[in-house]
Amino acid sequence: MTASEYVVDVLGGPSVFRGRTVPTSTELRERIRQGLPYRSLESVRERLRLSVPEAADVLHMPTRTMARRRQARKLDPDESDRLYRIARVAGQAVSVFGAEEKATTWLQRPNRALNGELPIRLLDTDVGARQVEDILGRIEHGIVS
Repeated sequence: MTASEYVVDVLGGPSVFRGRTVPTSTELRERIRQGLPYRSLESVRERLRLSVPEAADVLHMPTRTMARRRQARKLDPDESDRLYRIARVAGQAVSVFGAEEKATTWLQRPNRALNGELPIRLLDTDVGARQVEDILGRIEHGIVS
């Protein structure tokens, strides 16, 4: 499974993207602008072993807002964009480590190259996500990180 296919899968599968296994960038952007379904959040949470408070923290979404989104069954565009960022970085980690279990474990452990931070916690900002992606790129190319 490619990183792109993993992202679609972890966000709830092709049904979220009108049956497309790998949507185009334009289709992906439009779906995020429309707002991803709440089930995408549940899927990411389950697959990456995130508690509700952890997911709320990384998404900058109070738990009460999360409950409202569950009832509405849809995320706002900015929440969808943050959720996509998490899925994208998780996809890169799966590609680097070869298995979702190994990638999830790595994302949940303190990392010396990130000053002891948990990589998953840095995904709350674009800058943090880029730091994690940089570390994953170094690991992929055999540079000690």
